[in-house]
Parts: sequence; structure tokens; C-alpha cells
Amino acid sequence: MSTAHGALYTAAWVALCALAAALTARSPRAETLLSRGYRRLLLAPWRLATGALATLFLVGAAPYANDPTWDRPVGLFMGVLTYVTAPWSVGAVVRALRGQLPRRHLVVAACAWLFSASWSYDLYNFVRLGAYPASWAANLAASSVLYALGGLCWSLVYRPPTGVTFGFLHEGWPAPPDGDDGRRTALPALVFVGFVAALLLPFVLDAVPGLRGVAPWARW
Repeated sequence: MSTAHGALYTAAWVALCALAAALTARSPRAETLLSRGYRRLLLAPWRLATGALATLFLVGAAPYANDPTWDRPVGLFMGVLTYVTAPWSVGAVVRALRGQLPRRHLVVAACAWLFSASWSYDLYNFVRLGAYPASWAANLAASSVLYALGGLCWSLVYRPPTGVTFGFLHEGWPAPPDGDDGRRTALPALVFVGFVAALLLPFVLDAVPGLRGVAPWARW
């Protein structure tokens, strides 16, 4: 993408983000990212622990990724933004498509998703490197997959007597249900952690002596 096209694209998504902020301000607080129930969901110890580990990996792996657009600040802000927004965004998309939320939430969720997974990365590298990153499309695809996996993982709740399920499938979302027990969600959460590890680790394995080329499926 040329510098001129990058500037136009940036102006377009900044306008969309402003629209999303206005729609959030007009929506009932209990439905939005700003709700008290959603904060309670994010503050569960197992979610905080896995979110911190994922962010630390993104920060620590940056010097070994052989990617000039992925440095420690990128790892930090993309990890934090994903943790803070992904469970809500994934849930809002599902609930809006099922008619359980107003369709305006699709705009807000899409902007939160794209800003966390792509636009923040694009803007940071645009300012830092003086040109729109050539890897913007590849990053958008890869980071969106990771964003969706994170949103699904951190949406897991234990709901008596249903068992482990996604919180966005039930009334009361985005607040966690009464009786939610992080110990019971540990095993299902590990499935998502495994998928994320399989996608991320190959980016840095080549920097480890003896492990170069052990994950050819990720050479995208």
C-alpha cells in the first residue's frame, strides 16, 4: 500500500472508530465494553493469568521473530487490546447476528476487533517507519485468527447446571454467571491455548538452535 493510500485508509478507519465510540456512548451501558459485568469477567484470575502470559510472549518473542514491524511495544499493546476487547467483540458479533443485540453493535465489535488486531499495528508502524507496512494484510489475517481464538477462550464460563459453555450464548452476558468456577474451565481453555501456541511459536523457533524448520506449516 502506498503512503497516500495508507493515509486515506487510516483516515477512513479513524472515522469508523469515532462512529463506534459514538454508538457505544448511545448504547445501554450493560451491553457495552464498559459494563461492570464485563469488567468482572476480565478480572477472573485464570483469564488475567492467561492474558498476561500471552502478552508476555508477544513482547518477549519480538526480538526473535525476524520481523521489523513486530517489536516489543507492538506485542504489548496488541496483547493488551486483544485481552480487553476480544471476549466482548466475539460475543457481540454472535449475539447481534442471532438478533439478541442491536445491529449497531456489529459496527462497534468490528472496529474493536480491527483496531486491536490490525489498525493499531498499522498506525504504529506507519508513524515509526514512515510508510504503511507492506505486511498489513498478512498481519490482519493472522492476528484476526488469534483474536478470535482469544475471544472464544476468554468467553468460556462454568454455568451450573449447564457446565462449561460460552458466556455469550446465555442471558446475562457479558457478566459471568453466578457460580462460575475457573478451575472447571481450565481444560477447555487449554485447547485454545494449544491452537494459539501452534500459530505463534513457529515465528520464533528459527531463532532457537536446533529447532529451525521444525514447524513448516507456519511458513506463511
